[in-house]
Amino acid sequence: MSGAGAYAGGRPGGKAGRGTAKRSAPRAKTRRRTGGRLLATVSPVRLLAILPARFRRRLTCLLAACLVLAAGYQFWLRDSPLVAVEDVAVTGLTTKDAPRLRAALASAARTMTTLHVEQSELERAIAAYPVVRELEVHPDFPHGLQIHVVEHRPAALVDGLPVAGDGTILRGLPVEGKLPTIDPAGKLSGDRLTDAGALHAAHVAGAAPGALRPRLEHVGVRSGEGIVVELRDGPELIFGNARHVRAKWIAATRVLADPESAGATYIDVTLPGRPAAGGLAAETLSPVAPAGSEDMAASPDATAPPESTIDPATEQLAPPATTAPETTPPDPATAPAPPAESAPAPAETVGGGAGPAPAE
Repeated sequence: MSGAGAYAGGRPGGKAGRGTAKRSAPRAKTRRRTGGRLLATVSPVRLLAILPARFRRRLTCLLAACLVLAAGYQFWLRDSPLVAVEDVAVTGLTTKDAPRLRAALASAARTMTTLHVEQSELERAIAAYPVVRELEVHPDFPHGLQIHVVEHRPAALVDGLPVAGDGTILRGLPVEGKLPTIDPAGKLSGDRLTDAGALHAAHVAGAAPGALRPRLEHVGVRSGEGIVVELRDGPELIFGNARHVRAKWIAATRVLADPESAGATYIDVTLPGRPAAGGLAAETLSPVAPAGSEDMAASPDATAPPESTIDPATEQLAPPATTAPETTPPDPATAPAPPAESAPAPAETVGGGAGPAPAE
């Protein structure tokens, strides 16, 4: 009994021990998770206090060295003569004012270093030259600086002066090749076009594809048609307004390349999705008959009602007429001849005399 009681008493105790161990495991995980959350919310100062003293000294020295290097770069090396700009290379200039532009850019660049290049200062130095569209600056450590000047491309001539596609007047820029002309509403003043019509025309001319630029002769604004581009030895291009210019030029190029548009006097690209070529020669168009002319050209006999072939004396005995499908009457020349009627036999008379002759 005692043994059984001991065994029975030990069994519940064993179960209780194992159950306690199983229940304590989630508590341990909860404690570890709580500790990780606490470490994440601890401030850096308190975290340093938790670290060993030797590690804290090394970490403090490393942070101090980084601060010293950053301060030295920002307040000394960045603008130090050790990295001052000495060699300036300027490329991309074609205007007659190129020497002045190079001198202005070199003078402004030599006040800088290769670690501290201020592009706004370079652009301010050449602000008096509207021919420059943008600057591309590339420092060459330790003493070099490369500056590439992107000039405005002339799109048209307004009163003999080249004008860019954005309306900038390019005074002093040499003109190469033929450019279309634009007639302004007034005199030119300042560095940009002020007339809205001339400005829109310059925008259209500036967006022309390279293959068509030599063929442009004049760009103007007409009442009722809008912007019209005249080509050398080619049709006129009607643009309408100055919106969707790129799509309109693509549509015009496709129509010009189509052999069926040869001989057209104008191409309307007001709607770039539906361009139209007009002014083609009349002989190239197939004649179209007006509506209803086919019925009028039909034979009058075909529409006349057929004549009745019923004898009036037997009309009441004749069956009702039915509508038969219309057929072509036979040709009299090819129709078979009707069979000949046989003559009646002569009547016999008394005395063997002949009767009267049959009527012909």
